[in-house]
Amino acid sequence: MTGPLAGFTIGVTAARRADELIAMLERKGASVIHGPALRIVPLPDDATLHAATLELVSSPVDVVVATTAIGFRGWFEAAEGWGLASRLHRALEGAVVLPRGPKAKGAVRAAGLVETWSPSSESNAELLQYLLRMGVSGKRVAVQLHGEPLPDFVNTLEAAGADVVEIPVYRWEPPVDPGPLQRLIEAVLAGQVDAVTFTSAPAASSVLRAAPDRAALVSVLRRDVLVVGVGAITAGPLVAAGIPVVQPARSRIGSMVRELAVELPARATRLRIASRDMEMRAQAVVIDGELRPVAPAPMAVLRTLVAARGRVVSRQDLLAALPSGGEEHAVETAIGRLRTALGSPQMVRTVVKRGYRLAMEPA
Repeated sequence: MTGPLAGFTIGVTAARRADELIAMLERKGASVIHGPALRIVPLPDDATLHAATLELVSSPVDVVVATTAIGFRGWFEAAEGWGLASRLHRALEGAVVLPRGPKAKGAVRAAGLVETWSPSSESNAELLQYLLRMGVSGKRVAVQLHGEPLPDFVNTLEAAGADVVEIPVYRWEPPVDPGPLQRLIEAVLAGQVDAVTFTSAPAASSVLRAAPDRAALVSVLRRDVLVVGVGAITAGPLVAAGIPVVQPARSRIGSMVRELAVELPARATRLRIASRDMEMRAQAVVIDGELRPVAPAPMAVLRTLVAARGRVVSRQDLLAALPSGGEEHAVETAIGRLRTALGSPQMVRTVVKRGYRLAMEPA
């Protein structure tokens, strides 16, 4: 075994910074299934952002909210390409500038602007409360979005009398090729994934929308798969669906991977079978500390036997568990392959005329 995530299979839904996240997970030993849930509209090609920027420089704002560093920085880079950077700077330099967190604050300063205040919690909720206490009635407020609208945030400001200009930086749209995402969802439903990571709320919403059977996916994510989000905002759509989400203390990709590397091994099913210690993974087992890959069909049989906790499981029930079904001899073939994969044939016992069971020992 190499790394705390050896033998585990992790689903990655990110589009932006996916390579970085995948590399972190693989360095810890994980196998990764990448199914990007979204694609990002390139900023220089985004006519919506161009139109919003023209509107803002034509009528400067009183307040500007910077929600993300990459979004705010990308906005200025796009404006530079359109020949609007200097006009955008002039439109914002007299405004109250409110970055949501330290990274956004750095982007604000890199643009030659000075922030007025930033919430210690890095939350939109605290930022909104500050704006309402400050008073926004009759003021023109620019809100830099990131990926999707912020209807509650914007509607509350408008209800308080603000004229809100939404700046749709980095708009998310469905992936051009939905195949990888569908394959990831199928793997989750088939029990071939131990954990799924999310780095944005739009990606979480997109995965739930893309599922052919949303109820089935939600059920599996609630019960069988560790779901990890980079922060509370990302977790929002999942929590709303009743899915538990593990989050790191700091909303950073590196922190999320470290949290995952602790949580996932701690949740592994551990059994004592035929004097051997076995830990379950989605597509592998660990026998007395040795990682042993298991193919999908024998793994489906093993999961069914594990769920029975030493009780006899009939051939018919094992046949129903096989991914591709088949005749009863398919069960015998899967059992043979399972015994070979485990490296200890006595771990799976044949019960004549009844079926099979694990040679489990009392805890």
